[in-house]
Amino acid sequence: MSSRRTFLTGATAATAAATAATAAGSATARAATGAPGPHGAPAPAVPHSGTGAAPARVAVLGGGVAGLTAAHELAERGFAVTVYERRALGGKARSMDVPGSARGGRRPLPAEHGFRFVPGIYHNLPDTMRRIPFAGNPNGVWDNLVTPPEMMFARAGGREDLRAPIPWSAEPAPLTPEEVGCALTGMLQTFVRLPAHEVAYFVNRVTVFLTSCDERRRDEWERTPWWEFVRAERMSSEYRRILAVGITRNIVATKAEEASTRTVGTLGEAFVFNALGRGADGPPDRILDGPTNEAWIDPWTAHLRSLGVEFRIGWTVRDLACVDGRIGHAVVEDPDGTPVRITADHYVSALPVEHARRTWGPALRAADPMLARCDLLRTDWMTGIQFYLTRSAPLVHGHLNCIDSPWSLTAIQQAEHWQRRRPGRGFADVYGDGTAVDCLSVDVSEWDNPGILYGKTAKECTREEIAREVWAQLKASLNDSGAVRLRDGDLHSWFLDPGVTGTGTPHPANEDELLVHPVGTLYNRPTAATAVPNLYLCGDYVAVDIDLATMEGANAAARAAVNALLDRAGSTSERCTVTPMYRPPELEPFRRHDRLRHRLGLRNAFDLG
Repeated sequence: MSSRRTFLTGATAATAAATAATAAGSATARAATGAPGPHGAPAPAVPHSGTGAAPARVAVLGGGVAGLTAAHELAERGFAVTVYERRALGGKARSMDVPGSARGGRRPLPAEHGFRFVPGIYHNLPDTMRRIPFAGNPNGVWDNLVTPPEMMFARAGGREDLRAPIPWSAEPAPLTPEEVGCALTGMLQTFVRLPAHEVAYFVNRVTVFLTSCDERRRDEWERTPWWEFVRAERMSSEYRRILAVGITRNIVATKAEEASTRTVGTLGEAFVFNALGRGADGPPDRILDGPTNEAWIDPWTAHLRSLGVEFRIGWTVRDLACVDGRIGHAVVEDPDGTPVRITADHYVSALPVEHARRTWGPALRAADPMLARCDLLRTDWMTGIQFYLTRSAPLVHGHLNCIDSPWSLTAIQQAEHWQRRRPGRGFADVYGDGTAVDCLSVDVSEWDNPGILYGKTAKECTREEIAREVWAQLKASLNDSGAVRLRDGDLHSWFLDPGVTGTGTPHPANEDELLVHPVGTLYNRPTAATAVPNLYLCGDYVAVDIDLATMEGANAAARAAVNALLDRAGSTSERCTVTPMYRPPELEPFRRHDRLRHRLGLRNAFDLG
């Protein structure tokens, strides 16, 4: 999620810790030969920004989190950097204005692709945030992170809602398989109320994963769907809904029957460690205290400009021309749609994988066969819609998960978490027409299930039908326990991500899909350094330690790409720090023992089969 998908596991693991501790592109050939570009006209050669051999010139292709991170690290090391971005800086992480919504000197209503989430398991992204100046903040934009105090699983059909605090211990707590097992048992018995034998079995499966060696995770659990690993087919419908379907759909936006156990388990254990104060940058749940661009992206781009970074916004990368095993130039359309050639000493591809692989033609793929494996990576829809309210609904002081909703909805009310930015001035004082007092930001994770209002999938609905359907599903989860939390009369307006087009027609499209993690995904993720000596990859699809499409993964991949560039350029600059996921030392003896058993063909010692 994006980072957003990790929320469900994070909240579940954090509650557990609290209980225990208090629980493709054919145009390349044309460009390489100087033949006509994508529109049939010759692509004129123009120099990339920057002059001379020193400083070296770098073209960063894409201005999302990965591209901005790469530009940041390179500019600090004296490179001449130009970023080419087709739409808006920040990519999927940006916020945006609702057109025509501002009145009386206020700012437009803020919208977003999906709400931001920066858990304590992240280390690389927070390091970057600390290095982005922000007036009045000693730690830069990192100080704009706030911690919601609680979360809720909202249940439909008369089931009891599950509300839990978000714990955080600054003091590291003891960590053994037995203690984690007790934490999970306590959490499940308290909040989920599954049958005792199902609780015991799930706790055993978590213990197996925690004590599995890296080789077993790579060889076995990467090939095992989460559905199979937790034996969902044999369990109750409640077990399947919460611990199989709910977790996978909200973490990795893929089906439990397909999701890699390695991916689901790795993030789950990381949140347990986070809640126990182990190897964490901060609390398990943190969000920005304002719209993303205000609190982060705009200060970031301003800082990069002060470092000399140049931005070309509205420029779309079409082709990377491979000549004699190197990138000779890139073909980029300017804002008028005219194809131009840009040249640089180094090229950092920071496009999302579904866009990046369209720029890799036959010659480039032949130069590095790793690129062809990226065709096997899968993306799915996960997109945000915002509802603006004239009354602040009494929901929850944090994230909300409508776990029974057919479209797998998660949400958060923004206004109360943005209040500290402007004391004494509410949402309505700053945004819109003065009558909208809150923004309920909702992520839709499932676009292929029929809804409850029209009986159609989200892709089959028009934009208006999507809004009505999401609103109906929210009410089904929030208004079924006697209290009416959401009222139709309180709905001011709504805004659906403009990257979603063509819904309700035979050709629905989404410009901002997210990498998903069915079994085997790990084997097809590329490294940041390619076999092409002046091409580097960064983005949340690149193989880094955090095995999930997240802002942290994009940031870490950019750091790895910059390090590879520094090595090949013979630079004496200090290399970027790339902080790996936390590994608790108490579990290493169990993992060493499991490594031996794995090599002998034996299952994990805790595995009951």
